[in-house]
Amino acid sequence: MAMTILLILAALLGACGIILAAAGAHAAPGAGLDSAAHMLLFHATAIMGGAALAQAGLVARPLALLALAAWIVGAALFAGDLALRAFAGHRLFVMAAPTGGIILILGWLALAAAAIGAALRG
Repeated sequence: MAMTILLILAALLGACGIILAAAGAHAAPGAGLDSAAHMLLFHATAIMGGAALAQAGLVARPLALLALAAWIVGAALFAGDLALRAFAGHRLFVMAAPTGGIILILGWLALAAAAIGAALRG
């Protein structure tokens, strides 16, 4: 069930990424929406790949789930802050985008730990 929820959230991130890419091209050029779109699209794809790795047992599942959740939260914070700035003229909250970026980095490190854990498990 957890993987299904993660895949649904990944699909929603991907859809939002396409929407922000279109908005960046047409509604608010130069407002930073391209960065937000790329962050969502890239991590939507990464979440699907990470879920497949976890299902296949190639990474330690608990750490992989932590990584995938971190990517969802981090990408949403990062892109949400940029989108809100572009459309509403204010931030989501102070340091929202950098916080999202830090969470994304920690998610990638968690995936590395999950791969190491699986390798050690043998």
